[in-house]
Amino acid sequence: MRSRSTNLRTKIVALLASLVALWAFAAWVTLRDGANLLGVQALNESVSEPSEALVLQLQRERKLSLAYLGRPDETRREALGAERRRTDELASTFRESSSSWRATVAASDTLKQRLDAVYGQLSRLGETRSGVDARSVDRSSTLAAYGQVVRSIFDVYSALGLLDDQQVGEDTTALIELNRARELLSQEDAMLTGALSAGRMTAAERSQLAQLIGAQRFAADLAVSRLPAADRERYDAMVGGEAFENLRDLEDGILEGRGADPRLGFEAADWDAAVAPALAQWSEVVIAGGDDVVERATPVAVTVIIRLVLATGLGLLAVVASIIVSITTARVLLRQLERLRDAAFTLANDRLPSVVERLGHGEDVDVAREAPPLEFGDDEVGQVGKAFNAVQETALRTAVEQAELRRNVREVFLSLARRTQALVHRQLTLLDAMERREQDAEELEDLFRVDHLATRMRRNAENLIVLSGSTPGRAWRRNVPMVDVVRGAVAEVEDYTRVNVLPLGNVSLAGRAVGDIIHLLAELIENGLSFSPPHTTVEVRGQAVANGFVIEIEDRGLGMSEEDLAAANHRIVDRSELNLANAARLGLYVVSRLTDRHGVRVQLKESAYGGTTAVVLIPAELVTDSGGAGGPGRTGRTDPSAPVVAARPGPSGDRPATRPVAPVALAEAPTAPSAGPSVEDDGTPGL
Repeated sequence: MRSRSTNLRTKIVALLASLVALWAFAAWVTLRDGANLLGVQALNESVSEPSEALVLQLQRERKLSLAYLGRPDETRREALGAERRRTDELASTFRESSSSWRATVAASDTLKQRLDAVYGQLSRLGETRSGVDARSVDRSSTLAAYGQVVRSIFDVYSALGLLDDQQVGEDTTALIELNRARELLSQEDAMLTGALSAGRMTAAERSQLAQLIGAQRFAADLAVSRLPAADRERYDAMVGGEAFENLRDLEDGILEGRGADPRLGFEAADWDAAVAPALAQWSEVVIAGGDDVVERATPVAVTVIIRLVLATGLGLLAVVASIIVSITTARVLLRQLERLRDAAFTLANDRLPSVVERLGHGEDVDVAREAPPLEFGDDEVGQVGKAFNAVQETALRTAVEQAELRRNVREVFLSLARRTQALVHRQLTLLDAMERREQDAEELEDLFRVDHLATRMRRNAENLIVLSGSTPGRAWRRNVPMVDVVRGAVAEVEDYTRVNVLPLGNVSLAGRAVGDIIHLLAELIENGLSFSPPHTTVEVRGQAVANGFVIEIEDRGLGMSEEDLAAANHRIVDRSELNLANAARLGLYVVSRLTDRHGVRVQLKESAYGGTTAVVLIPAELVTDSGGAGGPGRTGRTDPSAPVVAARPGPSGDRPATRPVAPVALAEAPTAPSAGPSVEDDGTPGL
């Protein structure tokens, strides 16, 4: 029930899954905004607010540290210690808050890295303090050390999450830059406090102070240009106030002073009176701007919540309704398709194979009775069922027609082969008579060549008979020596001069199998000759084994890969119907059919010389002992260089005739030759 309908179920589930995925994406887009809103709130409470107090405290500690370096005394030392303790408390609070689980969940990887950088800077703050206490550092390096800590906190601000609203993000970034400009004013305050405490300023400090003033004014103008109108008005009001004007006058005096003059032209009280209100007012501007950003972000958060409710609530209802409708429709459709599937399986697995098998046995088949129409209704599935009815009727009719066609083709093959075989038999009979009469050696040699060609033509005709499923007409009543069987096979190949036959022993082959074994060995020998270089030989050897007699045909040619060997061996043992599309394997098909008739086993394997060895195992019931060397049916020679004499019956079928068919080299000469092998036929062509 699952084999076919699973695909449809999978597709329906895939459609529903895509719908759920689409809803999930839409919901996630909204949920992401909500999660971002929660994350921004969590980071603001856990990171931003504690860090603001820490920055202000670090600025105060920096100012007192530079004042202490300018003029160390016990009062400044005690005030500096109190500020340090306050800084450590705020740093501990910041570390604990920013490491909480809420901050960890909401923080990005970049924020986590920058928080680690802040922790590292705070840990190295003790080295700076030790240098200040020992007065082993100058005011510039101390200013730079505290500046690194504050800058690392400002880097954290840049990595804090923002709402997915472009204007809110731009306003927040502008406020951060304005706060950075305030930090430059705080550095300026710390440096001047140290210089005023010392009562003098070096040329390097004056140059550094001028750079700070310029950077502070440029950063402030750049940040203000990106602020909303309300924040710019606050900043302009701050800059136009009395405190900020006094600050600008003092800064201008510093910028106008001479680089070599260590005096500043004003006292520490004048500077404090100007810078303290300016820093306080600057902080108020930043805080007011932050409140405005929060106020503008509130509608954005409300919109996020509304989208969240709509996307998750109404969207979920639509998804659930779609799932219910899809499942209901799918069940009805699947029940109809399962009926159609079962009918198709019945046709493919039972009815059609049964019809093909009956056709193979020659039975008549009624297509109308074997393919009754199936009823599936008039809907779309019913229309598919009607199409299936037409398909099954066409399939059965085609099977009947194809079976008839194959039967006719086999009859054509068999008729042509029989005719060719009769003509070749008459040709061999005529050649035999001509060979007996001819006395001229050259003419006799040409007759032998024509005789050899006719023998090969006979094997090709027998191939057609085998392919048609019939049995060739050659048959023997009595046993034939195995050596003559092998010689007969060698005589039926083209390049017989390259075949080397080793002694085969005194065994004979049953007459009923002689023709097929000769044919089988000729196919394998010719295959070895075809796929080996012309200068090499093909060796044929045989010996008796426990299960019968083994003949090995070994060539020294190109060889075959493991995959090709496996495919060839499978083709030999495969008893399925011939596939006419694979013409290159017809020889193996012939071998397969010949082995099947007598239980002969053939296997191809890799040769030790790099070529291929064909192992032919003839069953014991087909092999008999010839009664020793020189027994009946043995044809031998004492001169290894003389042509091997193969025997075939004469035209009358009762008198053997000898003819040299191939100079087949024997590794060991057999016993004295006899008049000819005991080879007989039943009126059909012989060897």
